[in-house]
Amino acid sequence: MDGTLSLVLLLLFLWCLCSRRMERFELTAPAAFVLLGLLLGEGTGVLDLALPHETVKTLAEITLVWVLFTDAARLSFRALRPELGIYVRLLAIGLPLCVGLGALLAAALLPGVSGWSALYIGAALAPTDAALGATMMVNPVVPAKIRRVINVESGLNDGIVTPLVVLALAGVSAAEHTAGPDATGQALVQLAIGTAYGAVIGLAAGWLLRTTLRNGWAAEDFAGAGVLALSLLGYTSALAIGGNGFVAAFVAGLAFGTAHGAPPRVLLYVEQSGALLSVLVWLVFGAVLLPEVFAHVTWQAVVYAVLSLTVIRMVPVALCLAGSGLDARTVGFIGWFGPRGLASIIFGLLAVEELTPAGARPVLPAIACTVLLSVLAHGLTSAPLANRYGRAAAAKGIGPAGPAAEELPVRGMAAGGLHHGHGRGHGRGGPAPS
Repeated sequence: MDGTLSLVLLLLFLWCLCSRRMERFELTAPAAFVLLGLLLGEGTGVLDLALPHETVKTLAEITLVWVLFTDAARLSFRALRPELGIYVRLLAIGLPLCVGLGALLAAALLPGVSGWSALYIGAALAPTDAALGATMMVNPVVPAKIRRVINVESGLNDGIVTPLVVLALAGVSAAEHTAGPDATGQALVQLAIGTAYGAVIGLAAGWLLRTTLRNGWAAEDFAGAGVLALSLLGYTSALAIGGNGFVAAFVAGLAFGTAHGAPPRVLLYVEQSGALLSVLVWLVFGAVLLPEVFAHVTWQAVVYAVLSLTVIRMVPVALCLAGSGLDARTVGFIGWFGPRGLASIIFGLLAVEELTPAGARPVLPAIACTVLLSVLAHGLTSAPLANRYGRAAAAKGIGPAGPAAEELPVRGMAAGGLHHGHGRGHGRGGPAPS
């Protein structure tokens, strides 16, 4: 095991050394570490990642907590105001439509999937991940407004859809008789407690941090570590009082971001820590989950993956953006760049831990196939489609394509490294949107 750990750490360091060079090949960290996992994982025996279930669950949970908290905490309602109508359309109309359509097609197409399992698949595959199109997100030819729309949607839809995933998993567990018949009711209570508790702890912590920084009691250099602890505290303490930790972390991030008033670099430590764990999740996905799932892949799962990235994503986007003033090319561009990534993988890993093998087996192939296809399709099309769309947008006078202010981070996965930073500007190989 020591040798495996050393090899993983070496891979991380080597990626750090050559990550910017990989921009020439439009290679993002998710694609690189999924490929490394496949090449060095169970198929070759080089990486022995037969981790205990509890370790995998802990890795997935901590990663999701940090991602949910930081994505929410980086939100600036003032910066979002110019495109607020578009965000409301995508998140309040498009996202539920995507979940519903995904659930309906899962029930109709996938063998052994119906009811709660179908809802779980639809919800788990609804969140998007801008990291898989990171080269597009830092491409200055794409208008800043469009990059911001894609980035903000990606940063918030995983937190919004988490309650549905939790509820669906509780329903599947109840149907399997591995949980009590009132499991869904208990899940609703936990979601309510997590929401209320997350709001309280986020507002209180934000006020305390703002006050202590202003009065010189808190050292800004250590504030990042404190916020890192806060994000996990929201999760663990919510569990301790009977709430849902993931929802508490997301709501705490929203409340903290509204109240903290601290310099943006305070969150950088949490972002970079989450980016590191995200890379490990991608490696585990390629080395462990994919080989296990391949043995159970059906043609229906492959067809569903194609539909998930096209019809299930693009039709709801087209419907919710009708009448928004965006032209058809822009709507198609936003619809296509809805890659499935980190959140879907973590939801899948949680299903492995929460469900019996019989309950997880019908749903995991669809999730794994969709994410793998997304890594390939969106990674390969990110640069050419961005350049083509950018030229068309410039010809129509859409722009300017300058820096976009106060965005959410592209989850540490741009080609230039684990995290491009939290600066305000874009550029080919420059800082990712923050």
